Amino acid sequence: MNESESTVEAFKASILAKLRYAVGKDPENAFDHDWFEALALATRDHVVDRWEEASAQLARQDDKRVYYLSLEFLIGRLLVDNLSNLGLLDVARQAMAELNVELERIRQIEPDAALGNGGLGRLAACFMESMATLRLAAHGYGIRYEHGLFRQAIIDGWQAEQTETWLDFGNPWEFERPEVAYRVGFGGGVTSHVQEDGGISQSWQPQETVRAIAYDTPVVGWRGASVNTLRLWRARAEENLQLDRFNAGDHFGAVAGEVRAESISRVLYPADDTEAGQELRLRQEYFLVSASLQDLLERHLRLHGDLQNLPQQVAIQLNDTHPAIAVVELMRLLVDQHQIQWARAWELTVASTAYTNHTLLPEALESWPVALMERLLPRHLQIIYLINAEHIDALRAKDIHDFRLLRAVSLIDEDNGRRVRMGNLAFLGAHSINGVSALHTRLMRDTVFRDLHRLYPQRVNNKTNGVTFRRWLFQVNPLLTHLLVDALGPEVLESPQTTLEKLQPQAEQVAFRDEYALCRRRNKEALAQLVQRQSGLLLDTEAIFDVQIKRIHEYKRQLLNLLHTVALYQAIRNDPTTDWVPRVKIFAGKAAASYRQAKLIIKLANDISRTINGDPTVRGLLKVVFIPNYNVSLAETIIPAADLSEQISTAGLEASGTSNMKFALNGALTIGTLDGANVEMCERVGEENLFIFGMTAQQVAARQRLGLEMGDVVADSERLEAALGAIRAGVFSPDDPARYVGLVDALLYDDRFMVCADFEAYWAAQRQVDKRWQTPNDWWRSAVLNTARMGWFSSDRTISEYARDIWQVPVPARDKG
Repeated sequence: MNESESTVEAFKASILAKLRYAVGKDPENAFDHDWFEALALATRDHVVDRWEEASAQLARQDDKRVYYLSLEFLIGRLLVDNLSNLGLLDVARQAMAELNVELERIRQIEPDAALGNGGLGRLAACFMESMATLRLAAHGYGIRYEHGLFRQAIIDGWQAEQTETWLDFGNPWEFERPEVAYRVGFGGGVTSHVQEDGGISQSWQPQETVRAIAYDTPVVGWRGASVNTLRLWRARAEENLQLDRFNAGDHFGAVAGEVRAESISRVLYPADDTEAGQELRLRQEYFLVSASLQDLLERHLRLHGDLQNLPQQVAIQLNDTHPAIAVVELMRLLVDQHQIQWARAWELTVASTAYTNHTLLPEALESWPVALMERLLPRHLQIIYLINAEHIDALRAKDIHDFRLLRAVSLIDEDNGRRVRMGNLAFLGAHSINGVSALHTRLMRDTVFRDLHRLYPQRVNNKTNGVTFRRWLFQVNPLLTHLLVDALGPEVLESPQTTLEKLQPQAEQVAFRDEYALCRRRNKEALAQLVQRQSGLLLDTEAIFDVQIKRIHEYKRQLLNLLHTVALYQAIRNDPTTDWVPRVKIFAGKAAASYRQAKLIIKLANDISRTINGDPTVRGLLKVVFIPNYNVSLAETIIPAADLSEQISTAGLEASGTSNMKFALNGALTIGTLDGANVEMCERVGEENLFIFGMTAQQVAARQRLGLEMGDVVADSERLEAALGAIRAGVFSPDDPARYVGLVDALLYDDRFMVCADFEAYWAAQRQVDKRWQTPNDWWRSAVLNTARMGWFSSDRTISEYARDIWQVPVPARDKG
């Protein structure tokens, strides 16, 4: 028996042992979920072995640790991810086959961890994997949402939010740490105490306390380079059951405290259009921050015994504005709990903390009513007032007395009912503030943080996002990966950043382009089968698969895509003799539960789909499908099958995007605006290999100053006028002809996102798509070059830049062995 056969036999024996002793089943009576659990537990043993090795090595080296705080970690399924990164995927496949179980079927059993919404959470997951691959000592901190983001069902074309039950069968990858628990307080009051030296100290007595219980998930780097920890917090009540009230007959009141406490970690992004929803969101954010900071300070003291060297040993990265209250909580812990003088505590806080901004939308920067903060976190509001006072005093001491400027950079917004500006707080409390694409960072300096940037010009820097190629190429597209290995050698698996560019000459080889196109065809067939299983709709795999999958939001302009769909539908019907290019429009994405306009857009997409797919006069030239419940696993099937990637946000509003990178890496051609990372993709891939259209960010701003009424624009476009007219007249909603009147009127009279203004440019770009598709050599040359030139957009490169420029952490040399 050779070494490979021995490894398979050992792994098979491990699976059978787990099935018997951990699951309690024998092979003859095991269901698919039993086999999944046994395989996951057998895999986990290998993960744990490497995890312990990495922890021991870290303890010996005493490296500076990175703490990544994020309200989302969209990690997706982990079975194949872990097997692949450990180099055990083929071993597991063969072992399962010898047990007469198909791995590809079993992997579908695993639920997606419902811990994120979109790009923000998926970026956090990519970063965690890259930090492990680069062997950085890193800890992720998040919330273990019991139900996470909702499961999206489409009922009569409308989004319906259903409970996501991803933990129903447990989670084989996590380890509960009941011994790791911290108390997190809310409400109550603050009392002052005179100290022996005459100073005044403050003491917060919370009215309510909940416990944060740790659950650890190991994060495996490529080839098992290292294993880091994602620590998620679950909220539990201090007292689970008030037995006296229960025995007195108040059965519901006896568990009210338990329900209130556990609601903190129940659901990701509860609707915040009510006061109760806003309070729960703030409770979640503070719960995450308080537990995480208590944990990292406890670890630091255990290892180093002194908080004065915190910035030398700790780097805290805030992933967007959600964890911004960390600035205040760290000050509270340092000053109130560890008796560090205020000025020194502020130095330690700023030097240890960095902040990543992900949005230019002012409403997404978060602000909280002062009254809510005072009621829920009274000590923190005191600290915020003091930080703000010292900040303003310091500016005045520099002879800055511009009243408009001082109001703009204040932590308190006095113009909108007195609110705490969390974006300003994160900016002031961090030594580094980074954007996530070159354009986004420039606009951040010029818009949302313009005044703060003028005062602190050295703090803002750029770190363009990236994605992990292990997940978004090697795992999701094994056919293309095998082709790349054949063409470039196994080195592409170890160093794709530098190796992929060597693929460029293959773009000129007909035989390679044909093989590349065949990979796409096979992936399209897999997606077509998925759609047929879900909806019964048959897709033409010879057609262009035109894909827009992302969170439903007006600035992402699914409406622009839908208007093009309607205009194309009308054109095909009006001119059936034209040689139309067959096209399949594919949409997926969730709308926030309280975002009514986004939910109406989903309904419109489904109404258009029903009408077009049911019209025989279109002759199958155009089909439209909205795939429900978009998640990581669905993206893993859609992205390798896409021919055209829709990245059409209003210029100046998309921070970066990462789906644009995943699509291009897999060879889809991008149709998009010069927004977010599209700008850098255009520079690196070559504008001739994308379809760029529409106004730039500067042109959008200029057009907005002229007004948002678009009557003249619509009147100048017969296509646009006809498409809007059909939607407004109820052509796609005969059951409710007035359903979209308000939506169309908003585009006509208040087109904030320039849907109408960019329509004709978008139509022209789509005609260029058709022209390129009709010349296969040109299309597949561009597709190959997209893959070849995407190496720079690796999350390994991004994390290396964070480590060098922000965290001051050396990146160890990678072991290629």
